Amino acid sequence: MTELTDSAPEARPSEGAEEALRPDAGARPPLIERYNISPVLFGMIALAGIFVAYQVIGGLVTYFLIGALPAPGEIGIYRLTTSLGEILLVFLPTLLLVRMATRSPERFLRLRAPDPRALLIPIVGIFSLQQILQIYLVLQDKIPLPSEVQNLVRQFKELFDELYTKLLSANSPAELAAVILVVALVPAVTEELLFRGLIQRLFEKGLGPARGIVLTGIIFGAYHLNPFSLVPLAALGVYLGFIAYRADSLWVSVAAHFYNNAMACFASYFHMDQDAVVTGDPAKLPPLLLIGTALFFGILFAASTAAFLRVTTPRDRTLEAAA
Repeated sequence: MTELTDSAPEARPSEGAEEALRPDAGARPPLIERYNISPVLFGMIALAGIFVAYQVIGGLVTYFLIGALPAPGEIGIYRLTTSLGEILLVFLPTLLLVRMATRSPERFLRLRAPDPRALLIPIVGIFSLQQILQIYLVLQDKIPLPSEVQNLVRQFKELFDELYTKLLSANSPAELAAVILVVALVPAVTEELLFRGLIQRLFEKGLGPARGIVLTGIIFGAYHLNPFSLVPLAALGVYLGFIAYRADSLWVSVAAHFYNNAMACFASYFHMDQDAVVTGDPAKLPPLLLIGTALFFGILFAASTAAFLRVTTPRDRTLEAAA
């Protein structure tokens, strides 16, 4: 992880060397170069535009079509509008923004095929991280709040939980496949393209890899508009950013994002308690068992990260800087 400890923006080759490195050096420069736009500023503008398009406009359209909570007969329409919204208002605009940010989209997005082991090891990393974060949520719920605020928080949390439960609910293998498509596959591709593909790459160029990864992870957590899961989602975002950077492949974070969401789909289908850890309900576990569970999965997470580092060799970032 030493290559993430930089405190300065990502090193770039000299102007002449940079042009020589580009296979499409004769192509017209992208918008961000023609107008000398800061990568961080361009990333913030891109985030604001997609946030308004998807969360505001898309959310309002869904609200007027279905309401705050879909009725039992409307869940299919809700899933369809959710997927179409992500494709039309996140995926396609991100592709357009990438073309504005670079003349080498494939290299910029890190679309290289990774080592197959780098696709599999994050299964352990994601599962162990989920267990740790579930324990964190129990501790978060114990933060004392004024009774009025606590009642308001409880109402919002119940609304989020009810909506999430309806979105994940499946009564047949075919419906489970549809849920996995909508909840796991489509978000894994669209959100990783936006956050780890476009935004993190822009922030890496302007702020350096470490700051770029952390800032993108925090924004990823806030983007979901679920204040109760902000810290867990931000932690997940940082992990996804790290493995994408280390493996130099967006497909690694896409796979890990898919694993995270698919685990929730299967847990719901098999009527497992999604708030529980493998040793039971963390809210009811004795303190020593809770601490032991956190330590065990912390060690497991560290071991999976060490294994990931062994199968992913740091690449020469010179070509990447020229993308």
